Amino acid sequence: MATRVVVLSLASDFGCQVQLTNMTEEILDVLGVIDLTYWQLASSGHMPDAYDVAIVEGAVTTDEHVDLLRSVRETAAVVIAIGACANTGGIPGMANLLDLDERYAVVYGNGGEPKVAAGKRAPMPLDAFIDVDYHVPGCPIDPAEFLRTLSHVLLGMKDRVPDQTMCASCKVNETVCFYDRGGFCLGLVTRAGCGARCPSLNRPCTGCRGVASDANLESARAIIVAGGGRPDALETGLSVYNTAKEVRG
Repeated sequence: MATRVVVLSLASDFGCQVQLTNMTEEILDVLGVIDLTYWQLASSGHMPDAYDVAIVEGAVTTDEHVDLLRSVRETAAVVIAIGACANTGGIPGMANLLDLDERYAVVYGNGGEPKVAAGKRAPMPLDAFIDVDYHVPGCPIDPAEFLRTLSHVLLGMKDRVPDQTMCASCKVNETVCFYDRGGFCLGLVTRAGCGARCPSLNRPCTGCRGVASDANLESARAIIVAGGGRPDALETGLSVYNTAKEVRG
């Protein structure tokens, strides 16, 4: 029997699911070995009661999300977190810079509802609540990396998210370092695996793949300060995608 797969989203802009729709030819190849039982963006039906693999996009922001995630974890043999929101809290995680009540005042002003609606939570990644088997970081995800991860799932291989930072990728691409040009870039602490695509297009890394486990945050701060940057520039930069993940020196 083909592996039964569902795709669902929590708090996000559906950007990673849209990215999947851009993989028409590749998805058609994969459909020969999986049963795409439910796809939230492209399906009008309801989540089935039984499935083997759950692909989840988005951050956890409500009690309902937590209940859904725990139900998914009990049902699926494999859970795949796709995108920055699911892996690090992503853009929704920026709300953690304020507490929930303060956030309402910022959005709605002094006349807004001062108390948080029932069931709302500070945005968090999936692994704050359940065990995640495979991770596809990025904003949005890279199609090739997603397909590679899905093939690992189908073949029973382990999760293979890189531990190292992406600086080595820039050297392979022969990209001139932003710090050598007096600029700022988060590639020196961000997880590799995207081929340093943004720097190769003359755009500094913004950290959407999360902080690499091999990253040396203390040295990164020293490099930034030595180049004339603010001591808190690293934390400020990482706050765009990584506020929900604790960052230590």
